[in-house]
Amino acid sequence: MKILIADDSKADVALISSILSAYDLLIAYDGVEALARIEENPDIDILILDINMPRMNGFEVLESLYNHPEYRGIATLILTNSDEIDNEMRGLDLGAMDYIRKPLNIRSLRKRVELHIKLKSARNELEQQNDILEKTVRERTRECVLTRDVTIHALVGLLEIRNIESSNHTRRTQLMMKALCNALRTQKLFSSILTEAYAAELFDTTPLHDIGKVGIPDHILLKPGKLTPEEFEIMKKHTTYGVDALRCMGKESESLSFIRTAAEIAGTHHEKFDGSGYPFGLKGKEIPLAGRLMAIIDVYDALVNERVYKSAYTHEEAMAIIGGDRGRHFDPDITDAFFRIQAEAKTITDTFAQR
Repeated sequence: MKILIADDSKADVALISSILSAYDLLIAYDGVEALARIEENPDIDILILDINMPRMNGFEVLESLYNHPEYRGIATLILTNSDEIDNEMRGLDLGAMDYIRKPLNIRSLRKRVELHIKLKSARNELEQQNDILEKTVRERTRECVLTRDVTIHALVGLLEIRNIESSNHTRRTQLMMKALCNALRTQKLFSSILTEAYAAELFDTTPLHDIGKVGIPDHILLKPGKLTPEEFEIMKKHTTYGVDALRCMGKESESLSFIRTAAEIAGTHHEKFDGSGYPFGLKGKEIPLAGRLMAIIDVYDALVNERVYKSAYTHEEAMAIIGGDRGRHFDPDITDAFFRIQAEAKTITDTFAQR
């Protein structure tokens, strides 16, 4: 335990030193010297500080320590005269933990210092335990996030195996979701809901938007031509299949924000702003924001990339189609934002071209 004694009275310093000789002691005879000792020895545990010192008094030392967070762990005991009650209160207000009155009472001084040494040791032990706990929590959180991400990519991998989507489709739509969220977060209409945490959640759940397609038969999913009305009704079910899979744990699933967002993306990205979409025919702001965002991203990516049933459109052709569906298929505000990021969307498409 390291203790700094800061007092301009050499007699008092000698007395305190004799009482605390069992500890590692440092000496300072004024406030300036005290701060220099602390700077040289940031591991000081206890500071016994006289209020009335030359060059820099005890209050000034306390104020300096208060303004340096790295020194706030030092337990400070101020030395005051018996008639300096106001000084005692001011010292406590500035962060001192206790006071010792002069003339010094040897037994009282020893007991007070012993008490604060025990308290300091207890705080140090608690901090160590907290550090261990925080490290454990970080590690468990990292494991949970890794497990979640592996699970997501394993599920999306099922789509890739069946040649329904490519891994680059997942990467493209994620990056476009991030770009679109960043553009919208600057607008007052969206800034309160599109928090950094929610935007990150949208990015992470984007790969799950078509997970329900694993339940659609290949002869419909991979059909090179137009679907019949009956086949299209079956295709529509991929939205509810995805939601059902994500909510497989019932209320436990619904309690997780990540699952709620993923279910909104999977279940509503084919809804249309005018109410003509599926599976529920939601209209306008009835459609969750996650679904409205995913709708325009998914359509753009489908347009500019080749599918079994169509050739790829150019970026300009795709943007013309999207612009024509502003207010019908797509939320007007989100459409406008997508136009603002269209250069970024094209770069993403070119960088992660379909394999």
